[in-house]
Amino acid sequence: MNIEIIGAESLGVRGLCCLVTLPDRRIVIDPGVSLGYVRHGLLPHPLQVAMGRRVREKILRVLENATDVVFSHFHGDHVPLVDANPYQLSIRVLPPRIYKLRCWSKSNNDLSADMSKRFHDLAELLGANMQVAEGCSEGPLSFSRAVPHGAPDSNMGTLMMTRIEMSDQVFVHASDIQLLDGPTVDRVIDFRPDIVLAAGPPLYLDRLSKAGRERAWGNAVRLAQSIDVVILDHHLMRSEEGAVWLDELSATVGKKVYCAADFMGRPRQLLEAERVQLYEQMPVPEKWHDDYANGRVTPDEYLGASRYRGVQI
Repeated sequence: MNIEIIGAESLGVRGLCCLVTLPDRRIVIDPGVSLGYVRHGLLPHPLQVAMGRRVREKILRVLENATDVVFSHFHGDHVPLVDANPYQLSIRVLPPRIYKLRCWSKSNNDLSADMSKRFHDLAELLGANMQVAEGCSEGPLSFSRAVPHGAPDSNMGTLMMTRIEMSDQVFVHASDIQLLDGPTVDRVIDFRPDIVLAAGPPLYLDRLSKAGRERAWGNAVRLAQSIDVVILDHHLMRSEEGAVWLDELSATVGKKVYCAADFMGRPRQLLEAERVQLYEQMPVPEKWHDDYANGRVTPDEYLGASRYRGVQI
């Protein structure tokens, strides 16, 4: 089994997309990408836009050769969209191969009107190939029943976790659980994974209470003590505080707990957390984003300026 994390916050974008390769299956989980539309009053820096473009291109390439695709839930950083903004993945650019894939999806239960529309958009696109998979198994794949997106009382809906087994190795993709619900973490541990990829807590949000932070910390410690390789990213790595939290977790449990970049052997690229600094270091013309949306400029000129910062594009 080979696991390649394609997009995540420590890799410069919003998302938790990965490719799991087995001898006879190539499984793409959560083929979506986003950049955080406004942060600190600023639209994505062109360097982030460049990274987002590269991740979108990589997602499209892996879909060309995939056998399966999984949609854990329908937020815009996890699925292709009909109404994608310039920094997301549009359904309109998906390769023809998408119609031949086995598509495993969370159900449309407990969805807001917007999320339900996205479910139906994908169902219309994929037809009979799109199967509601909650609680189901097929070959090396098995899927959880719906679990909370973050805390049970968050009003953010639910998601589906994915377990993949090959020989004596098990990988679990736990998407946006955020470690804020103890029973969900119990389910992850009960899957008996060797490797888990999950979203850590959103420390960058002021609304995350002290109790929520403490609960996430306790669940993270429990997860890291129960599973050989733990990869925490996504919401966690939208702030420098999250990176410090992750390193403190490693020190507490006495072994490495990874972010996506660590696991992939790449430098951490917390571009969203550094958005203000990026604007200061590489100024952006006032109408740049309008020009980008209308195809009049590209972010390529910012790539050379980024090299001194150690950013890998």
